[in-house]
Amino acid sequence: MLIFAHRGASFEAPENTIAAFSKALDAQADGIEIDVYPIEDEWLVFHDRYLARLTAQSGRLQDLTLAQLRTLKVFGQQPIPTLDEALDFIGGRCQVNIELKGADIKRGLTRHLRRAVEYANFEPEQLLVSSFNHHWLAQLKQDHPLQRIGALTTSCPLNYAYFAAQLEAWSVHIDVDFVTQEFIDDAHERGLKVFVFTVDEPDDMRELNQMGVDGIFTNHPTLAKNVLHGLFVDAREANRWE
Repeated sequence: MLIFAHRGASFEAPENTIAAFSKALDAQADGIEIDVYPIEDEWLVFHDRYLARLTAQSGRLQDLTLAQLRTLKVFGQQPIPTLDEALDFIGGRCQVNIELKGADIKRGLTRHLRRAVEYANFEPEQLLVSSFNHHWLAQLKQDHPLQRIGALTTSCPLNYAYFAAQLEAWSVHIDVDFVTQEFIDDAHERGLKVFVFTVDEPDDMRELNQMGVDGIFTNHPTLAKNVLHGLFVDAREANRWE
């Protein structure tokens, strides 16, 4: 079962920052999940539509200029990286799942993916683009048929993973609260990888591994590695960075 560091190792460092990606690499995570928004001619690695929780700045991300956003610090500690900065730092040392939050996929996303392959030591198959907005994924797949995409859901649909197969997705990503053995089996029969988010409890990690999921997204990749290797560590005993 693969371990993806959710927004980096966000249990140990401010989420979606170079510091969190560094901690994830230290933990030897199989992949790192990041969130991106298009701002002017850049893509910024950031999760929330509003700035207050992460930067103590009022207002929406989209209402500030790129120059203004570049002066902000996540939890007062780390700057907001661009997609290129994040990919350059990770440098092909693990897989990267790029989740589209607010997005216009025609604004040069694939240019950054090509750059990562040409200049940042990535193989194309290491780069996965996912979203809850399946229209964006369909457009991306239409324009770039070889790009790996992951379709997200916070439900267990009546036809299980059909929606992801219809998108010609490589993987389907489902909320831990709604994953079932029937969903997993259906997805696998359709040739899809199954990744589950967000999994921070040891009991869930063990159960999902037994159910045959292909990977989990976790805020605590070190804990997940220990659990999967049979070294029980209570998540509450770990010191969160905050």
